Amino acid sequence: MITLYDYGMAPSPRRARILLAEKGISHATVSVDLTQAEQLGAAYRAINPLCTIPALQLEDGAVLTDNAAITAYLEARYPEPPLLGRTPMEKAEIASWNWRCEFDGLMAVAEALRNGSPAMKGRALPGPVDYAQIPELAQRGLDRVQRFFDAIDAQLGDRDSIASCGFSIADITAVVVVDFARVLRVRPGEQHQNLKRWRAAMALRPSMAL
Repeated sequence: MITLYDYGMAPSPRRARILLAEKGISHATVSVDLTQAEQLGAAYRAINPLCTIPALQLEDGAVLTDNAAITAYLEARYPEPPLLGRTPMEKAEIASWNWRCEFDGLMAVAEALRNGSPAMKGRALPGPVDYAQIPELAQRGLDRVQRFFDAIDAQLGDRDSIASCGFSIADITAVVVVDFARVLRVRPGEQHQNLKRWRAAMALRPSMAL
């Protein structure tokens, strides 16, 4: 059985949990407590030298150390239901929007949190190297999150999913971004009615409770 190295409160492993659930893939789970810096300890470094979660250990012992690899592997091994698209154009659209959700959304929230939270002092970036906070990036991150909400709201104006072909990995990433932004006390506003409608619909999917 494959094993997911996870932490329940973190956004990145949640993406992997939702993906596994949507694919219907059974797996074991090992919790890595970020509040105790277990990801930096020798035991976890032996599994993932990048000191990040999630990590997915396969039956043969190979370890996938990021969501990009985990998604690509699981889609190839378990192609149904397809979450990266079927046709070349579907794959391109989903890849583009998933990248935007990561870069404009997830990274923006992380930028604000890691550079503005006293608890993250010296940990402005994940991984084995300590980086100092840059306070200006915290405000920039907040501004970027609002622009991301605006962009997603516009994209959802006439559809029920981020990509035109239906539910995909882009929706998974976007849900995680919207929910993760709550740590900054940032939520979709009254001007984001399409985003609110979509998020309410996503909540009906059992995987989103993970």
